[in-house]
Amino acid sequence: MTPEQKMKFLILALDARWQQKEALDYAAMTGADADAGYASLVDAGEHWDSRNETRCGDVETGIPCDGGRHYEAKSVAAQLPDGSWVGWTHYYGGGKHAEPDAIEWMSEAYDLSCVEEEKVVTASTFKKIAT
Repeated sequence: MTPEQKMKFLILALDARWQQKEALDYAAMTGADADAGYASLVDAGEHWDSRNETRCGDVETGIPCDGGRHYEAKSVAAQLPDGSWVGWTHYYGGGKHAEPDAIEWMSEAYDLSCVEEEKVVTASTFKKIAT
């Protein structure tokens, strides 16, 4: 599947979970299946909530991205059932009359590699001493 088709799978999977339908089988799904499933969701007008929820991403990647002149942007990603990752740019902000969710983002998705490592962190918490 292309990164855009992987995005469509994520949207379909979220919609299936919310509708309490049987979970989608990522290993058995083809790119054409993802395209057709997403198209039927759009035709029914039932894609908005799961699309907008997916658009925000699961994790921020820290990968530099172009926010443009009118919006802020950050690179976000989601993990697929096979352990692979897909990323995209999440546009937000822009003021009172802005529509960052109208920016096409799925076609700009990209495959990612991710290396996770556990780190020990020391956090300091300070409190003012009353005198």
